[in-house]
Amino acid sequence: MNNILVATNVTKQYGDHLALKDVSLEIPKNSIYGLLGPNGAGKTTLIRIINQITYPDQGAVYFDGEPLNPGHIAQIGYLPEERGLYKSMKVGEQALYLAQLKGLPKAEAKKRLKYWFEKLEIGDWWNKKIQELSKGMAQKIQFVVTVLHEPKLLIFDEPFSGFDPINANIIKEQILELKEKGTSIIFSTHRMESVEELCEHIALIHKSEKILDGKLAEIKKAYKNNIFKIGMECLSPNGLIGDLQERFNVLNHDYDSKEGQLNISVQLPTNDSREILNYLGQKANINGFMETIPSANDIFIQTIQKRNTTHE
Repeated sequence: MNNILVATNVTKQYGDHLALKDVSLEIPKNSIYGLLGPNGAGKTTLIRIINQITYPDQGAVYFDGEPLNPGHIAQIGYLPEERGLYKSMKVGEQALYLAQLKGLPKAEAKKRLKYWFEKLEIGDWWNKKIQELSKGMAQKIQFVVTVLHEPKLLIFDEPFSGFDPINANIIKEQILELKEKGTSIIFSTHRMESVEELCEHIALIHKSEKILDGKLAEIKKAYKNNIFKIGMECLSPNGLIGDLQERFNVLNHDYDSKEGQLNISVQLPTNDSREILNYLGQKANINGFMETIPSANDIFIQTIQKRNTTHE
């Protein structure tokens, strides 16, 4: 099997509220899969179903080729957005307790905790109580106990919440290292810059329905709109700008008189840029040319707005 998790036609309703409607996903092994969507879209319901906290009304979920069952819980690690550590317990005592709940023998749990505490440079926290730690420090502890049992699938819900940029980068590096070692990861976040950095595949859920999914690179390619940024040396920009606006769809332009640099953004009817390059090559010295690729954030907003407009 090439997929660690497959959801087929999953539907879940709470009273009059339809939380998920006919959602199907395929999450490849050894990948970081971005589960995206606005608040209330249905992401948390799907995560709860994967963790068997609740069950679908219709549809099925398969884990590593088998129907999802209680035996798979030990192979899944879940870091929820709302953290759940016992504040009055000492860090080491609590980490050992949670590791044993995941099925690790005490000696093996101690060995793995020592490795992670040294790796994240938190060894002197062992005898501190959770209530003595900052939010970011507590987040590190919860991250450790989430990954400690080395599950096949990790689910991170807003894993960088509460971290300063330095510690967020440390956790990002650990997530990438886990993926390189073969772990499959579901990554749920509102931080689109993290999606750009980490995710190979994404799915977008909106108002209980999946409205977009696939490889991020292919989705970005499909959402390209033939917009190019061109920079050129130009001593007399006014006439050139006027000519350009008559011939092409110039979206914006700016001119640096000190540097004699004209920058334009233009949308072409196709992806073929030869016509404008040939034209400008006769008028100015081109020193910059780049196609504008939509970001994950652009795609997120555009897709949601289009969906809302369609359903109005």
